[in-house]
Amino acid sequence: MAKNLFITATEPRSGKSAIALGIMELLIRNVGRVGFFRPLIHAAPDGKKIDNDICLFSSYFKLTIPHEKMFAYTLAEAGNLIGRGRQDELLEGIFNAYKEIEKDHDFILCEGIELEGSTASFEFDLNAQITKNLGCPVLLVANAHHKSVESVVQSIQVYHNSFINEGCEVLATIVNRTLTDDDGQKIISRLEKESPASGSLFYAVPEDKRLGNPTMGEIARILGAEILYGEDKLNRHVYGFTVAAMQLRNFLKRIEHGLLVITPGDRSDVIVACLSAVSSMSMPNIAGILLTGGLKPEASVCRLIDGFPHLVPILSVAGDTFPSTILVSKVHAGISPDNLRKINRALEVFDQYIDSNELAEKIIETRTTVVTPKMFEYGLLQKAKAKKQHIVLPESEDERILCAAEILLRREVVDLTLLGNEERIRKQILRLGLKMDSARIMEVQASEYFEDYVRTYYELRKHKGMTLEAAKDFMSDVNFFGTMMVRKGHADGMVSGAVHTTQATIRPAFEIIKTKAGFSVVSSVFFMCLKDRVLVYGDCAINPDPDAAQLAEIAIASAQTARIFDIDPRVAMLSYSTGESGKGEEVEKVREATQLARDMSRQRGLDLKLEGPIQYDAAIDPTVAKIKMPDSEVAGRATVFIFPDLNTGNNTYKAVQRSAGAVAIGPILQGLKRPVNDLSRGCLVSDVVNTIAITAIQAQAEKDAL
Repeated sequence: MAKNLFITATEPRSGKSAIALGIMELLIRNVGRVGFFRPLIHAAPDGKKIDNDICLFSSYFKLTIPHEKMFAYTLAEAGNLIGRGRQDELLEGIFNAYKEIEKDHDFILCEGIELEGSTASFEFDLNAQITKNLGCPVLLVANAHHKSVESVVQSIQVYHNSFINEGCEVLATIVNRTLTDDDGQKIISRLEKESPASGSLFYAVPEDKRLGNPTMGEIARILGAEILYGEDKLNRHVYGFTVAAMQLRNFLKRIEHGLLVITPGDRSDVIVACLSAVSSMSMPNIAGILLTGGLKPEASVCRLIDGFPHLVPILSVAGDTFPSTILVSKVHAGISPDNLRKINRALEVFDQYIDSNELAEKIIETRTTVVTPKMFEYGLLQKAKAKKQHIVLPESEDERILCAAEILLRREVVDLTLLGNEERIRKQILRLGLKMDSARIMEVQASEYFEDYVRTYYELRKHKGMTLEAAKDFMSDVNFFGTMMVRKGHADGMVSGAVHTTQATIRPAFEIIKTKAGFSVVSSVFFMCLKDRVLVYGDCAINPDPDAAQLAEIAIASAQTARIFDIDPRVAMLSYSTGESGKGEEVEKVREATQLARDMSRQRGLDLKLEGPIQYDAAIDPTVAKIKMPDSEVAGRATVFIFPDLNTGNNTYKAVQRSAGAVAIGPILQGLKRPVNDLSRGCLVSDVVNTIAITAIQAQAEKDAL
C-alpha cells in the first residue's frame, strides 16, 4: 500500500487547493488515518507562520495535528539555508517533520509550493528534491486557464520529463480550469498518446467561476475595507462587478446575480435601489455594494437602510472609484477555511470530473482495515450517490435542512422534495444565499396527491374509527403527508425531526408504512464512530424494555443494518454476566434472546456470528475475551452490540460519545418496510446530511431485496 502522495502545480493559481480537497476526501474514504503536510509555506505579511491551506485542511477534515507540525519551514527560511549552502540540512529538516506526522498516520498528502517569475525553476527543483527524498509519487495539477490546447500539452510534457529525469513517478495529471469540456478531452487525448509519463492517469476539469470568484469577505480583507453593513453575509460570492455611474433606469437593467456594485459613497440613490432589488422577488440577488471615496451614507439614509428586511454587505474604502475598481479586478480568490459553500463546490466539481475509484486504485493498492469517522461519513455519501434515491423532507423551512439539502443536491447524492409553503421556503433559500434549482417544492394541500392520500389513510385506519374529515386533517400534517409519499412510492424515504418530536416523526410510519415481514417491532441503532472503527449499538432510542423475542429481532435487524453499511456483523448480546457465569431474570432474558436470534439467523440464511450473554469488556477487548470466552468468534471482536433495555443502551452510547470522543450517528430506524429516520432537534447540518444519506442507502437495500 502506498503511504503518501505529493500534489504540485505547474504554476500559481492553478486551482491546486480545490483539487487537493478532492484528493484528501478520496483518501479519507479509502484509508484510515490521513495526515496533511506542507514542506514549505509562505509566511503571512505580518511574519506569522500561518498557512491558509493548512488551516483549511485542518479545520474541514478535523485533523488533530498541531498547525506548527504540519510544515517544516517558511519559504524565507528555506531560501536562507540554501543561500548558505545548507540544502542538505533543509531536506533533513523536512524529512524529520514529515516523519513526525508519519508516526500516527497511515497516509500523508503532501502539498507543494508554487512561485512566480524567475524563481519558478528554483521552486520546481525544490519540489522535485522533496518528492524524491520523501519517496512520494506525484500528482500534477496543470493550469489551462486562458491557454491553448497546444501550450497546455507542451507545458505538461516539460514537467513530466523533468520529474522523470529527477527519478520521480508521475502518478496522475489533472488539467484544471479548461475553457470547455471539449478542450479538456483534446488535451487528455494528446497526453495519453504523447506523454513520457507512461501509465499515468489524465483528467480534465473545466473552469468553474464559483471557485475562481472571491467572496465579499475576501474583497473586504484584501482592500482593507470598512464593513458598514452585512458582516454576517460576507461569504456571498462575487461573480462580477459594475460601476454604477449612470441613471437608475439604465443601472437597474445591468443588475445580475452575484454582482458587486461599485459606486461613490454619496450615491444614496444607487444604495437604496440596490437594497430594494435585494428585497424584491423579481430582481437578481446582488453580492454586495462597495462605496468609494471614503464617503458614507448620511444619517437619514442609514435609517432607511436599517429598515430594509434583507441586506447585503456594504463596504467602504478610502480610494476613488477607478483605482478601487482596478484593485477589485485583481483580487485572487482562494478557498478560506470558513467558506463551506466553496469547499463543498470544490468537492462537487472533483466528484463530477474525476474518476475517484480509478484514481484511488492507482494511489492505493490495498485498503487498511481502519475506519475513521470521516472515512465512514464520506463513504455514506459515495454509497448513497451510487444509486440515487428520492428523499422527502417535511421540515423544509428550517435553515439546517436547507443548508444540508444544498450540499446533497450540489453533489448529486439524492433527489429531494421539500414540503411546506413554497413562498416561505423560497424566501428562506434567498435569504441564505443558497442555490437549489433542482429541489422540488411541494405544498401539501395543493398537491395533486392530496385527495388520494386522504382516501388511502382513511381506508388504512377506518377500522380504528377514522373518518374522511379526520383523515384530511391528519394528511395536512407534513409528516403524515411525507410518510404517505414513501408508502405510495412517490419518495424512497423520509427524514424529519429537526423541529418535530420523535413521536411526531415515527407515529405516521407505524400507522402508514408498518413493519416489514418477519419483524414485529421497529427498533434503532447508532453508528458509533471511534478513532479507528465503527461500531453498531442497538437499541438505544425506541424500545424501553424488549422481551426476549423482541431482543432477538433487534439483534437480527441490527446485524442486517450493519451489513448494508459494509460492517461485518459480529453480534454481542450484552448482559451483566458472560456465558454461564451469571443467574437472574435479566441474564435469562438475554440467554433466551441469543438462542432465538441464532434460530432466526439459520432460518433466514443469514449465517450470523452471535454471542450472549456477554459483558461489554469481553465483547470488545481481545485480552479480556481470551480469559472469559477464549473459543468465541465474537468475544473481543464484536462490531454489533445489543443492549438488554433502553436505559442501558441510551446511557452507554452517551457515555462512549462523551468520554471516548466518538461520533454518534443516529438513531437510525430499522424494521420498517421503507425507511423513515428521525433527527435530533439539536442536530447540526452535518447530522442532517449523514441521516439523509443513510436513509437513501436503506432505500437502496430495500429495493435490492425485492
